[in-house]
Amino acid sequence: MANISISKDSPAPGRPKTTIERRPASAEGQGFSQKLASFSIWREKFVSAIEAYQHWVEQNEPVEGENDLRIYELIESLKSDKLKIAFMGELSRGKTELLNALFFSDYKKRLLPSSAGRTTMCPTELRYDVKTGACIKLLPIETRKTGTTIAEYKQNPVQWTTLHLLKRDSAKELEAAFLEVTKTKRVHTREAEELGLYDPSNEIANRGISIVDDMIEIPCWRHAIINYPHPLLENGLVILDTPGLNSLGSEPELTLSMLPEAHAVVFVLAADTGVTVSDMEIWNNHVSCTKKEQLRERLVVLNKIDAMWDPLRTESEVNKLINKQVESTALSLKENRKIIMPVSAKAGLTAKINDDSELLAKSGINDLELCLARKILPAKYEIIRRKVVYEVSGRVEKSQQLLKAKYNGVDNQLKKLKELGGKNLDEIQEMVSIMRREKKKYEMEIKGFEITRKVLTKQATVLFNDLNLKALDQLIRLTRKNMRESWTTAGLKKAIRLFFKTAMHPMGNVKKKSEDIKKSVDEICHKMHKEYGLPLIRVSALSLVPYVMDLKKLEGRAEVFRNSAAIIVTEQNTVISKFFVVMVSEARKIFDECSQHAQGWFQELASQVHNQLRVHKNIIDKGLESIRAIHEDIDTIGQQISSLEQEKANIAAQLGIVNGLLKKIQKPIE
Repeated sequence: MANISISKDSPAPGRPKTTIERRPASAEGQGFSQKLASFSIWREKFVSAIEAYQHWVEQNEPVEGENDLRIYELIESLKSDKLKIAFMGELSRGKTELLNALFFSDYKKRLLPSSAGRTTMCPTELRYDVKTGACIKLLPIETRKTGTTIAEYKQNPVQWTTLHLLKRDSAKELEAAFLEVTKTKRVHTREAEELGLYDPSNEIANRGISIVDDMIEIPCWRHAIINYPHPLLENGLVILDTPGLNSLGSEPELTLSMLPEAHAVVFVLAADTGVTVSDMEIWNNHVSCTKKEQLRERLVVLNKIDAMWDPLRTESEVNKLINKQVESTALSLKENRKIIMPVSAKAGLTAKINDDSELLAKSGINDLELCLARKILPAKYEIIRRKVVYEVSGRVEKSQQLLKAKYNGVDNQLKKLKELGGKNLDEIQEMVSIMRREKKKYEMEIKGFEITRKVLTKQATVLFNDLNLKALDQLIRLTRKNMRESWTTAGLKKAIRLFFKTAMHPMGNVKKKSEDIKKSVDEICHKMHKEYGLPLIRVSALSLVPYVMDLKKLEGRAEVFRNSAAIIVTEQNTVISKFFVVMVSEARKIFDECSQHAQGWFQELASQVHNQLRVHKNIIDKGLESIRAIHEDIDTIGQQISSLEQEKANIAAQLGIVNGLLKKIQKPIE
């Protein structure tokens, strides 16, 4: 293959300048790319605001390892955040041609291989990571024999074959490199059976498979990652192009992990075939089941409508035929026709290459782009707003509360000092005595809180033990044993249900124990508010609902996968073993995130109260020091007042900075 170097884990070359001549997209066709660029700019500004806040925290608040680490994790997750769109459909529905028309038409030719018959032979991700450089990474099909997931292999680059794109300014060479994804090879049926790609007892899964002299054609690769600096990919777009039904059944990770992680699923049908049995199986088992999952958009693309263009019919008659096909598709899928977009990817690509605006409008590609922009990007923004913006805003608001407490404390001190102007030394001495007693009492309260905190920490440790991964691993071993003892459908279902029921049980225990901890902290906060006038801290309850829901969704996807026709017919150990590995990997990840969330909740809870006590103690210490100085020399009262006024002004300025940062963090996307 010309100008492509093949290596195993070799370093990526530096990024040369792309010189491919690209045609500017028409204004009406820029909906998706423009909105994605706006989204990327908003995300960059959002990250900058969080970084500015963290810098302010480091300069003005005590170091809190756990909380600071969480902020850094949020920043890094946002920087690496991607918008994932999965394209699904049976063979020969035109998914790859649709990708060419939507995203890669600026190269004035087909960039991704698209021809009659089957093109995408393995799940393929199109993305860009500047650290990796322009390349295609391919995971050999032989890795299916291991118990390692694709996600785990992504952390181990040694197993991948890498094609470095040495001349990226040549569309021909790029197209030749991308053809590697379509490669197949012939192996003995025994080898295909070991790989979980063939089961002689499964007639449904063997549809369309040709066996000659006990040899069968299989993909060369299990998974492909195309890392290429296209503007859309540079702005964080990730495209997942999936093969047909057989691959969805033989690679459980697609169903249980990759597809659920996508922010949108585009289901591709063909107008010339209508909705077939295999189309319906993909729709029912892998697409429509996502409608219960929040913030995931679905679109149905009815491709190849150019097959219905007839020069012997009027434009109105053709449109009626297309609308009839759309209505029929909506009826078959039991779905709202508004999410069904009739397009001709072939005509759309041709129109973009030739700058044919009339053909482009007729192809429906522009309408699809605008629909993607309107549906998917707002949903992605909403995910970040609900998760990250909410969490960071809460932290900034707590900084606001501390600053307001400081401001009020200094203001009260100023009032007291100004009242001292007409008092004699005896009266001032009495005030010193009062403040000493108040300080002593407050120090006792702090000691009491530290004792309580140690008790709460012990309670929290017991709470965290319920979410210990060792206990989950023990459950995993038991489930594996049960599944091995019964490879029947009923036995597997029973083992799966028991696994999820047992996995969710600790979360209920944690919820109850966290309520006891919250009750103790609430009592401390009310006491501080009542006796010392401190702002009443609103302690949030520990919510594990998102993690319980994630486990339930995973259980639902596991049930769907187990009920799929290709799996019911066979009890193929290779596929079911992979299914178990992927299911457990996903459950473990959810469990780990739940544990980290619970620990973070307790750290935040304890630090809130501790910081407020610390601020009030500092105010008492400074007040006592000021009155002592005045008692020793009444003439210093003016100096003390001036110093406090300056401190009050500084706190007000800091409060203004934090208020400004909060506005930036909460600023919605334009």
